[in-house]
Amino acid sequence: QVQLVESGGGLVQPGGSLRLSCAVSESIFSFNAMGWYRQAPGKERAMVAVIRGGTTNYADSVKGRFTISRDNDKKRMYLQMNTLKPEDTAVYFCNVDEWRGSFWGQGTQVTVSS
Repeated sequence: QVQLVESGGGLVQPGGSLRLSCAVSESIFSFNAMGWYRQAPGKERAMVAVIRGGTTNYADSVKGRFTISRDNDKKRMYLQMNTLKPEDTAVYFCNVDEWRGSFWGQGTQVTVSS
């Protein structure tokens, strides 16, 4: 089945940038949807950015700062995170939906602090 591994998280100062990567164990060409979610301490997991068909959706809090993308040849999905804010601090998870179900990675920690 589909396996996902996130990487690229770390500690960054406010205003800085990070690029998260999600490696997928099989072709991502036919996935119905791919996206990034995050969960901050004491909060529920929330959608950050999702690609579904020809449409990309972003949470209001990250619009203009984050960009989701995919590379079918490398079987990877990315989240470019710019102008990071302390409230972006969370564990970030990648997710894919396909006909067999929904699959999640283990998450990567992003901490934005001065």
